[in-house]
Amino acid sequence: MKQIFLLGLLIATPAWAEDSLRDLCAERPGLDTSACTVDPRHFQVEVSLGDWALDRQIDSRTDTFVASDISARYGVGNSTEIRLGWMAYGHSRTRDRATGAVDRVSGTGDITIGLKQNLSSPSGDGFSMALLPYATLPTGKNGIGAGDWGAGILLPTSYALTQIFTLELTPEWDAAVDGDGKGRHSAYGSAAGLGVKLNEQWSMSMEGQLIRDRDSAGHSTHALAGAYLAWQPKGGMQFDAGAQAGLNHTMPDVEVYFGITEKF
Repeated sequence: MKQIFLLGLLIATPAWAEDSLRDLCAERPGLDTSACTVDPRHFQVEVSLGDWALDRQIDSRTDTFVASDISARYGVGNSTEIRLGWMAYGHSRTRDRATGAVDRVSGTGDITIGLKQNLSSPSGDGFSMALLPYATLPTGKNGIGAGDWGAGILLPTSYALTQIFTLELTPEWDAAVDGDGKGRHSAYGSAAGLGVKLNEQWSMSMEGQLIRDRDSAGHSTHALAGAYLAWQPKGGMQFDAGAQAGLNHTMPDVEVYFGITEKF
């Protein structure tokens, strides 16, 4: 009888461990970055299945399409994860309003590597904060990739006001690549938003972002506003869709996207 009991205990242990997994810690969609980290020894993939942005200027119109923008995250400790990002395909089409000439460029994007270290509440409950340093490697095609290496650090922060509403904040500082693809400059600012848990499966957020960009070709402020809706049909999977709008001429007029997240 004792042996049977011990055997049953060993069989049940994996189920108990699985039940103790944290809620899905997705970083997409939206402008903010979540402060929570992926469970130790678990792997999470977040993919933008489709993304379209429209940028209308006085003399041109640019349509940008992105497919399979992938972020892979792996928990290496209770509050630490490593990450790798890559844009599998991007396509940009620019039409000159005066001449009607069309310029197209397609290809893969840059690779991003990073590490997220949670400082408070790796599950994201209550007050949660993390440090996220990252670097981009210039592997993308000209016109799709930035053209040079870049780096930066984010400070994702969230605070649950109630079981329904959560304040989100993501200050950042970047060594951003110059517009001509050669060298770097300072860019800094923050995203902020209000997350709303509609029920156990549905959530949404309303967000804004201001980034001061000090490119040597001319300083500018990037202003965005956005909203998204996310659905979790089961604990380790999420589908999402969202849209954001540029609030000044330095940003695309509109961008819409949808994607999926799954934890293994």
